[in-house]
Amino acid sequence: MKRIVPYVTLFTVLFLCGMPSGAQNKNNRRFMEYQVFDGDTVFYDVLKPAKVWQRMPKQKGREWRKYYKLVHNFSKTYPYALLAREIVHQTDSIIAAEGFSRRQEDKFVNALQKQLFSKYEKPMRNMTISQGQLLMKLIDREIGQSSYDIIKVYKNKMAAGFWQGVAKLFGSDLKSTYDPNGEDAPIEDLVQKWEDGDFPGFYWSIFGKYPTVPVLQ
Repeated sequence: MKRIVPYVTLFTVLFLCGMPSGAQNKNNRRFMEYQVFDGDTVFYDVLKPAKVWQRMPKQKGREWRKYYKLVHNFSKTYPYALLAREIVHQTDSIIAAEGFSRRQEDKFVNALQKQLFSKYEKPMRNMTISQGQLLMKLIDREIGQSSYDIIKVYKNKMAAGFWQGVAKLFGSDLKSTYDPNGEDAPIEDLVQKWEDGDFPGFYWSIFGKYPTVPVLQ
């Protein structure tokens, strides 16, 4: 029973329903710049500064243990939040392009829901309660909607209310929103480290090993 919240989160992600991660958007491609000197083409680029991470001494105390747990859980959950963002964008694009009726949209969503359950149910069932709660916050950050609102949009208000009730029984809240400047500031700092490519080194500086990040596609 202790894993009901991660399962609710799984249900939420699968209600996002779309095609799994696919080809890179061509519009996001970046090409190197170049100049021609006396008929020779010279390519150039600006490299980001390299960072050298040093092992941090192990800190003691309740707050430090809480932070170490957050860093570990973040490495396990953030890839799923990024996947959820891509799924939502692709799903919205497909629905808009096809001009589905409500019935056709429901059929499309239900079919893709089964596909996603088959692919991601097992790893997400193994999440802890704290990982499931963190994932819900990260989904809200990436999509701009709470888990409750996502279920409500892609399914219906009754389904959203039901899963909100289940989550409440286990100390969670599908309506909770992400607060990057308040209580979720430590999470936002980890997101920035991830986006800057610094998270693996930061993780190593704490745990003495690189994170085992799930590869999703």
